Amino acid sequence: MLDKRVCSNSLMKPSIAQTESRWPHRLAVVLVCATFPLIFAGSLVTTYNAGMAVPDWPSTYGYNLFLYPWQTWLFGPWDLFIEHGHRLLGALVGMLTIAFMLSVLLLDGRRWVKALSVLALAAVIAQGLLGGARVLLDQRMLAMIHGCFGPAFFAFCVALAVFTSRRWRESSGVSAKGAGYVRFQRLSVITLVLSFVQILLGAQLRHVPVDASPSSFRALVVFHVVMAFVLLGHAAVLVFLACMGHAGHWAVVFSTWLLASFLVLQVGLGVGTWMVNYGWPDWDETFPFAAGYTIHAEGMLQTNIVTAHVALGSLILAAAAQLCARSLRLLRPAVDDQSASVRLEAA
Repeated sequence: MLDKRVCSNSLMKPSIAQTESRWPHRLAVVLVCATFPLIFAGSLVTTYNAGMAVPDWPSTYGYNLFLYPWQTWLFGPWDLFIEHGHRLLGALVGMLTIAFMLSVLLLDGRRWVKALSVLALAAVIAQGLLGGARVLLDQRMLAMIHGCFGPAFFAFCVALAVFTSRRWRESSGVSAKGAGYVRFQRLSVITLVLSFVQILLGAQLRHVPVDASPSSFRALVVFHVVMAFVLLGHAAVLVFLACMGHAGHWAVVFSTWLLASFLVLQVGLGVGTWMVNYGWPDWDETFPFAAGYTIHAEGMLQTNIVTAHVALGSLILAAAAQLCARSLRLLRPAVDDQSASVRLEAA
């Protein structure tokens, strides 16, 4: 009789998905979808050197940010269009962050998620202040910090979407094949750290001082290329472990392949970025198509490839954050039948 009552109570007990609101997760997904265009627009601003197209902040040529004449914005200079558009997207992301924080504080009972939502609001405010200080002071270092903080915030938003998802709340972990899941988790954490280090190296290359020596520039390029292949090696090992069954959950396997695909595409975009900025390598100039190639500064091909390369770097960091969060949550050691029966008898 006791077993029947326990079973009936367990069946009548509502699941977490039924008791918790889905609005925090929905707003987190919307926040992620709004943050990536903001990252892309910021990359476009740097590519066109349009960061000082609007010399004042938080106003735009004396106007309130939201009251600036739309005719001048849409049909004015291109630098003004992308810089003011970047500011409007930043304001939108800020308002979405506030809405997400309020939904978590009101509807999510987990204290650590509430703390992360407040941290997200503090981060977006700090990023806005960095952008404003970069305009008012016109400093290269602030522009570089602003450019590195944006991808980190985007990856943080992706992690928040994972934390507020129904799969995260309901999962108790799945058994991975063998003990390789520990190696998989450790490697995913290291890959996340290295992805951000690559972001830092890329920011250094994007904001190289005019008076920098050629040797320092070459050293940055070498470190950037080496780090790219290190990340590729990490992705290859993660894919191998996933194929061997050490990533026992389909969501972890999907995140692994997504990260590896992004890294392979990023290497191709990196080669394209070098060619549209500096031309073909010296050993390749013997070919007719390479000898006749001309670099068009701020041309359509150059800006699209360079901006896509920078934006994909943010996607790689976000994919690494998603993989790290999912692997740490969804992969657990297997529990043998004897210990499970002991637990059931004790209950």
